Amino acid sequence: MTIRSVTPDAVRLLSFEDESRLFMRLRATLAWETVRSMLTDARLRLTLVVVLSGLFWAALYGLFIEGFSFLDALHAEVISLLFNAFFSSLMVMLVFSTGILVYSGMYCSTEARLLLTLPVRAETIHAHKFREALWFSSWGFVLLGSPILTAYGVVRHAEWPYFVLLLPFMISFVIIPASVGSICCMALVAWMTRLRMHALTIGVTIAAVAAIWLGWTMFSQTKVDAMSAAWFERTFARLAVTEQKLFPSWWLSSGLIEAARTDRGGGIAGQALFESLTFLAILVANALALRLLAGWLARVAYRKGFSQLSGEMPARRQRRLRWFDQALGHAGFATGRPLRLLLVKDLRLFRRDISQWSQFVIFFGLLGLYFVNLRAFNYNNSYASMIGYLNLAVVGLILSTFTTRFVYPMISLEGRRFWILGLLPVHRDQIVWSKFLFSFVGGLLPCCLLVLLSDSMLGLPWRLIAQHELCCLMLCMGLSGIAVGLGARMPDLRESSPSKISSGFGGTLSLVISSLFIMSVVVVAAVPTHLFLISNTMGSGVVAPNGILAWAGGPWGATAGVILVVILGLTATFVPLVLGLRAFRRLEV
Repeated sequence: MTIRSVTPDAVRLLSFEDESRLFMRLRATLAWETVRSMLTDARLRLTLVVVLSGLFWAALYGLFIEGFSFLDALHAEVISLLFNAFFSSLMVMLVFSTGILVYSGMYCSTEARLLLTLPVRAETIHAHKFREALWFSSWGFVLLGSPILTAYGVVRHAEWPYFVLLLPFMISFVIIPASVGSICCMALVAWMTRLRMHALTIGVTIAAVAAIWLGWTMFSQTKVDAMSAAWFERTFARLAVTEQKLFPSWWLSSGLIEAARTDRGGGIAGQALFESLTFLAILVANALALRLLAGWLARVAYRKGFSQLSGEMPARRQRRLRWFDQALGHAGFATGRPLRLLLVKDLRLFRRDISQWSQFVIFFGLLGLYFVNLRAFNYNNSYASMIGYLNLAVVGLILSTFTTRFVYPMISLEGRRFWILGLLPVHRDQIVWSKFLFSFVGGLLPCCLLVLLSDSMLGLPWRLIAQHELCCLMLCMGLSGIAVGLGARMPDLRESSPSKISSGFGGTLSLVISSLFIMSVVVVAAVPTHLFLISNTMGSGVVAPNGILAWAGGPWGATAGVILVVILGLTATFVPLVLGLRAFRRLEV
């Protein structure tokens, strides 16, 4: 038996360029397979996404065409402030969202564990997962930013260089906060493993101080008439903090404003175009520098951080909240203990998955920040009521995305553990009801508090606040019932990825039904109340002297609207749950 000697060329590792090309081919193959599977198996979802995104883009474009036409006379003072505030807010969101996605992709995914066993450089793995995180975190920015910037160019009669430079500006901008988010994530995992609890304590303290400060300013400030001189002065003072020349958002807004400038004859302004290209070069240079820094940090800290994170004991990490789990498990009667234990299990899984609770906190936190700033205007009753119902619809739509993305796949994810549940003294109905209670109770408190905050900022009367809270209660019940009921009616027990489960036919159907339910509840509750307020403000003859509109705008119409909202909420809750329970009882695994 002869033993061949292995030459150095036979074990030569790939170069960094070859690894990058290999992973680019892998990413292209994955993207193509995703598109192909959507075209063959999820055409309904793809069609709905394209149509709804197109309608959303067109609606934003029309809205901002009107807004920029109104502000065109105040271009020098207002537009730069608005752009800086908008892009700086998105910059902060991109830092957090990319950091969360990089953490889940590089430290928590099965693919990352597989790639770490291969002879692949750590910076190549980071670049591979960074592209994925960048795409998922920045598509919302493109969807929101492109209609705004296009409308601005149309209103300003910008020449073709402005529209050509839009995409390079946006791409170079999003890379900067995304790279910062990935750098912070890797540094936190590698060198602050033992300090994360202290960081959490500091974060909670800062959040409490910020809440107290917001509450103080909320009740101490006086309302100012919209579009008055005092209102403009206060608005400019609030937005001035975003006009920092070291912020990438300022480079982006300044470059786009310069690119949209024209000379006196309406042609391309050469000096302004040169200034715009200078800002673009600054964005590109900083984006490339941060990408190099992130790659170097991945080479130094990625494997170390992954090893430290994997070596932690899960029991110690969860011991701090064990008292709450024990109190929940022992509360109530003995007959309901299996249901409560299932709730404890789902709560622990929710706490351990950073991609769930972090997105929940970020989205609802930003929504609360928006509601706090509603106090800046002095609304009349009918306009404030309309804004209140729109805010209620926004809260419901955000909750529907979470129920579709995280609650709908919960029963399907029990597939690999279903044999364990079958050996326990747990009825299948209790599994379904535990998912419903987890979704309903978990969404009720933040949604009701946000609606209460919105109504308080708008100065609505207590009768309208109570009606909005009732609508919010019905929305939480109905959305939880739809997601859990359809999840039990159409489970996919063989799939382990919640994103694939929610992107299937059942998840798409749940999202569509949830959207229709939200629209129905808001319209049924809003129309009688709005007609009633208009008739009281402008006179009953404005609505109609008699007939169905007069009846709808009266007290009986508002009462009928509340009754219909309760009927819609109960129907959306119990009809899907009954169908899901019947199918889940007959399910054979």
